[in-house]
Parts: sequence; C-alpha cells; structure tokens
Amino acid sequence: QVQLVESGGGLVQAGGSLRLSCAASGRTFSRYTMGWFRQAPGKEREFVATITWSGGSTYYADSVKGRFTISRDNAKNTVYLQMNSLKPEDTAVYYCAARNTIMVVTAVHEYAYWGQGTQVTVSS
Repeated sequence: QVQLVESGGGLVQAGGSLRLSCAASGRTFSRYTMGWFRQAPGKEREFVATITWSGGSTYYADSVKGRFTISRDNAKNTVYLQMNSLKPEDTAVYYCAARNTIMVVTAVHEYAYWGQGTQVTVSS
C-alpha cells in the first residue's frame, strides 16, 4: 500500500519554473514505478512523465520533453517534477501515481495509487 501527497503547485508566469514534489508513505517505495499526470478542466487526465524504481529509465510526453524533468530520491520516498519554460497550456491539476513494477508505465489505468493532486496555473 502506498499513499501519495503532492505539493509545490502554484501560480507562475509563462516562461517560469516550478518544482512539484510527491511524498510517498510505505517502506517499499523504491520498488515502484512513479508517474506524473495532469488534468485540465474539461479534459481527460494525461500522461506527463514516468520514472522506474531505480531512476534508470524515464519517459516523457512529447508536449513536455526538454522542459520537464522527473527524478526521485528513494531515501526520502519522494519523486519530483521540475518544470521549466512553463506555458499557459501546462495549466492543470498535476497528480503523481505509483505502480508496483519495474517497467516504464504511461497509461492512466495501469497505475494503482494516486495522490490528491496539486494545481499549477501558468499565466500568459
């Protein structure tokens, strides 16, 4: 069982940066692939980035590649999403998710555990 709590969202101007954090409970955090997703009003939840348990593999949505970086610190049970060069279209509620696997996972339905989300608003 894993519980996830996101933080770090807020209001930022276009071109700015934010770093999201996701703190996980549970002693087996290091065995989980972690993902970040986002959901804008009126839209479906979409994949943003994922990182495997060791941090050895990462994968990004095309829309954020080169601007966002996912990382994790297993000693702190925390996964991060560094977001640079933010655009108004990045505005959404951002969720972290976890799945007990060693594989890269990008599909919403593949993740078993979800946080409550944190709002990111990018003004133009």
